[in-house]
Amino acid sequence: VIPGKNLKSAKNVIFALFIHCCKFIKCISLSHKYLSLLQKNIKKEMEKRIELEKRGRNPSEIKELVLDNCRSTQIVGLSDEFCNLESLSLINVGLTSLKGFPKLPNLRKLELSDNRISGGLNLLSGSSKLSTLNLSGNKIASLDALEPLKEFKNLKQLDLFSCEITQTDNYREKVFALLPGLVFLDGFDQNDKEVEDSDEENGVHDHNVDDSEEEEDVGEDDDEEEENEDEEDDEDEEEDGEVGLSYLQNSIDEESEGDDYNPDGAHDSDVDIEDDADEDDEDKPRGQKRKLENDDE
Repeated sequence: VIPGKNLKSAKNVIFALFIHCCKFIKCISLSHKYLSLLQKNIKKEMEKRIELEKRGRNPSEIKELVLDNCRSTQIVGLSDEFCNLESLSLINVGLTSLKGFPKLPNLRKLELSDNRISGGLNLLSGSSKLSTLNLSGNKIASLDALEPLKEFKNLKQLDLFSCEITQTDNYREKVFALLPGLVFLDGFDQNDKEVEDSDEENGVHDHNVDDSEEEEDVGEDDDEEEENEDEEDDEDEEEDGEVGLSYLQNSIDEESEGDDYNPDGAHDSDVDIEDDADEDDEDKPRGQKRKLENDDE
């Protein structure tokens, strides 16, 4: 027998439980006083973790909160003040219940894997926009435990890996029948198509569009691109033609400005030649007159 008064810390409790596995130990007596103290310390651990993750911000400013491995059997320190929270992760926390889960109207992604939750999913009703829910590694054993999820019209992705319910006959068919709006179960859709990374990160949207419709959309997009290219080519050709005509017109204008206009059609070069000839004729008589004068003398 190990008296409870000798267990003064959580370490002693764990050590006592370990010893309990031995054949020599027949009984462990733990007073209610020390169990309450242990539970209180665990609750404080979650509150401290939340305060640390806030980093001085107001709860309404936080959109993502990660509380993985923060030991607690229920939600503590998380309030309705986190009204804009979109992603919450509580992996391997030790939750046995969702008691105390706040109203998070903008929550879209909730990670609850590797806990000990067996039901009470109706306590998530304050998060109507929830689209991705991970319950892998919990104690979900029947379809009845999933009944509250029918109220979540935006739920598209659900993970139940390593839950007892996965051993049920026709498990996948039954879950899809229970939740008609569900797109992916355990990472695959009803046609065994695996979820893409982009869907996991950004949520699942319009996944039910037929492949034929997608192909038609692609074909229409290609036709529109070809038409746009043809129009651009035509515009380029028109611009090239306009540039060519304007260039020729400018060249003609420059040539006409360079030469003086002559209405008789004679060029300046012809006029210059005639002037030179007249000057030569005038010079010739003068030379003869001077010669005659010299002869008279």
